[in-house]
Amino acid sequence: MSRNKQKEQLFYRYFEEWIDLYKVGAVRPVTLRKYRMTNQRIIELAPNLRMKHLNRQKYQLLLNEYAKTHEKQTTMDFHHQIKGAILDAVDEGVLDKNPTRKIVIKGKEASEKKTKFLNQFELQLLLKRLELGTEINWDWFILLLAKTGLRFSEALALTPSDFDFSTQKVLVNKTWNYKTSKGEFQSTKNESSNRKVQLDWQIAMQFLQLMKGLDEESPIFAKKRVFNSTVNNRLKTLCNKANIPTITIHGLRHTHASLLLFAGVSVASVAKRLGHSSMATTQETYLHIIQELENQDNDKIMRHLAMLV
Repeated sequence: MSRNKQKEQLFYRYFEEWIDLYKVGAVRPVTLRKYRMTNQRIIELAPNLRMKHLNRQKYQLLLNEYAKTHEKQTTMDFHHQIKGAILDAVDEGVLDKNPTRKIVIKGKEASEKKTKFLNQFELQLLLKRLELGTEINWDWFILLLAKTGLRFSEALALTPSDFDFSTQKVLVNKTWNYKTSKGEFQSTKNESSNRKVQLDWQIAMQFLQLMKGLDEESPIFAKKRVFNSTVNNRLKTLCNKANIPTITIHGLRHTHASLLLFAGVSVASVAKRLGHSSMATTQETYLHIIQELENQDNDKIMRHLAMLV
């Protein structure tokens, strides 16, 4: 397509073609669906916007319209997905200037945030409520996530062959696509997600007994179709019984990471254990905890220096 034709092209058409060219086959299906949803929002909000008219003012108006019904962080995510295509359009000469420069991100007032993680005392109360029998169930799944910080889909994909009981480690090298009717193995979120996670001796021995006689290559937990809501409902029931704040399955991952940070484990080690692509991700996710720890460190430093008299 010639440059002049591209300038006449509707913005959502350009973005759609950009997705097909650069994202299909390069990102996970769940991420691709987010790009498709973003394009659908563009169609709804600016169906007649052409590339030649895409300037800073028009782009700000688009974001403002989106922000009317979304929180600031969601608007930021919307902007970041579109920005990649726009910067490519600038590089290709389709746009003369970058319309995203000095853009202002707005959004409706954030709703009250649910509790994302438990403290150590609350987690202990939760674990005491688990019904851990001699066969695999969702309570065993909850225990494993609490002690490893694995993602939901990573834990679902575990097979007996992924456990190395001689070194007390579990291999994470795949995920389980639970959103399809039959379910299937698929790749991890990113290269950093491929990792070996150390287990404590207690849970290692427990799972050693649980997996005797199981098919080495079949998922331990995903015996039939799995719904995220099923496991979250079970966790909610347990939280209510323990009289603690209700968290989600993903909240167990946050709980795991938070407790490690409060225990003094380095950000680098936590990032590696969680399978984050960089320490920056860990720092951004747990910024409030890291800041609290820094305040505690400053108090320690001041007390130490005060003794040097």
